[in-house]
Amino acid sequence: MRHITSREHPLFKKLFKLQHSARQRHDEGMTLLDGIHLLQSCLASGKTPVLLIVSESGSQHPEISQLLIHIDKDPQKTDCLMLSDTLFNQISPVKTPVGILALIDIPQHTLPADTYQNSFSILLEGIQDPGNLGSMLRSAAAAGVEGVFLSSDCADAWSPKTLRAGMGAHFSLKIHENVDLIQVARQFAGNVVATTLHDASNLFHTDLRGAVVFVFGNEGGGISEELLETVHQRVMIPMPGCTESLNVATAAAICLFEKVRQDTCAGGNSHENSMGSR
Repeated sequence: MRHITSREHPLFKKLFKLQHSARQRHDEGMTLLDGIHLLQSCLASGKTPVLLIVSESGSQHPEISQLLIHIDKDPQKTDCLMLSDTLFNQISPVKTPVGILALIDIPQHTLPADTYQNSFSILLEGIQDPGNLGSMLRSAAAAGVEGVFLSSDCADAWSPKTLRAGMGAHFSLKIHENVDLIQVARQFAGNVVATTLHDASNLFHTDLRGAVVFVFGNEGGGISEELLETVHQRVMIPMPGCTESLNVATAAAICLFEKVRQDTCAGGNSHENSMGSR
């Protein structure tokens, strides 16, 4: 295991930039995963990290030690780097890091010609908050969504905050960034459904079975008129209380699992999956 003790080391500088700069992540096509859970999710998906970075104190953590032993047995051996706690804390995005980071290549998915025409997908326009974006990705993965399409003005899907909120969901999804959502919506052969507060049908009275792509818009401005013109159905979530609107991540979860409910009922499946919370 290599050791780095200086901030001036070129590799440390590269890791620091990747953690703090969306442009650097985009240019390099790489990002950093922080913590045991995200690394385990990455490994479970069959992806091999480019590099593991461990702090001196983290190397003594029982779970990290076991992970290092497991990875060391992998034929595609991953290089390991040890940093002093002081240096490690400078590249970790959390205040109290557990002591392990993984450098990975950001998965690249070619935009398919049929744009997932027979699938369950979501289009995200202008989602600005990384926490909201990560939460939406987590709900999408749990609901069985296949493709996620993000407009160019969405938050960085592979930023530290988005990754933490996603809790490993990134590795169960095909995420496409900087996409022309209008083109995707027009090419989709299934039902294109948008959430909006105006001229909309009750979500729970809308047939969501089969191929569906949901469209969710910016936290403040909603979905643009240009994108709304491409949708087949506009839906709203009934809110009998006094709140005017829901957080976009909450609204997305409700919509996605209403489709899951309808598909499950249509399939005659009497065994429901349990949905726990963490």
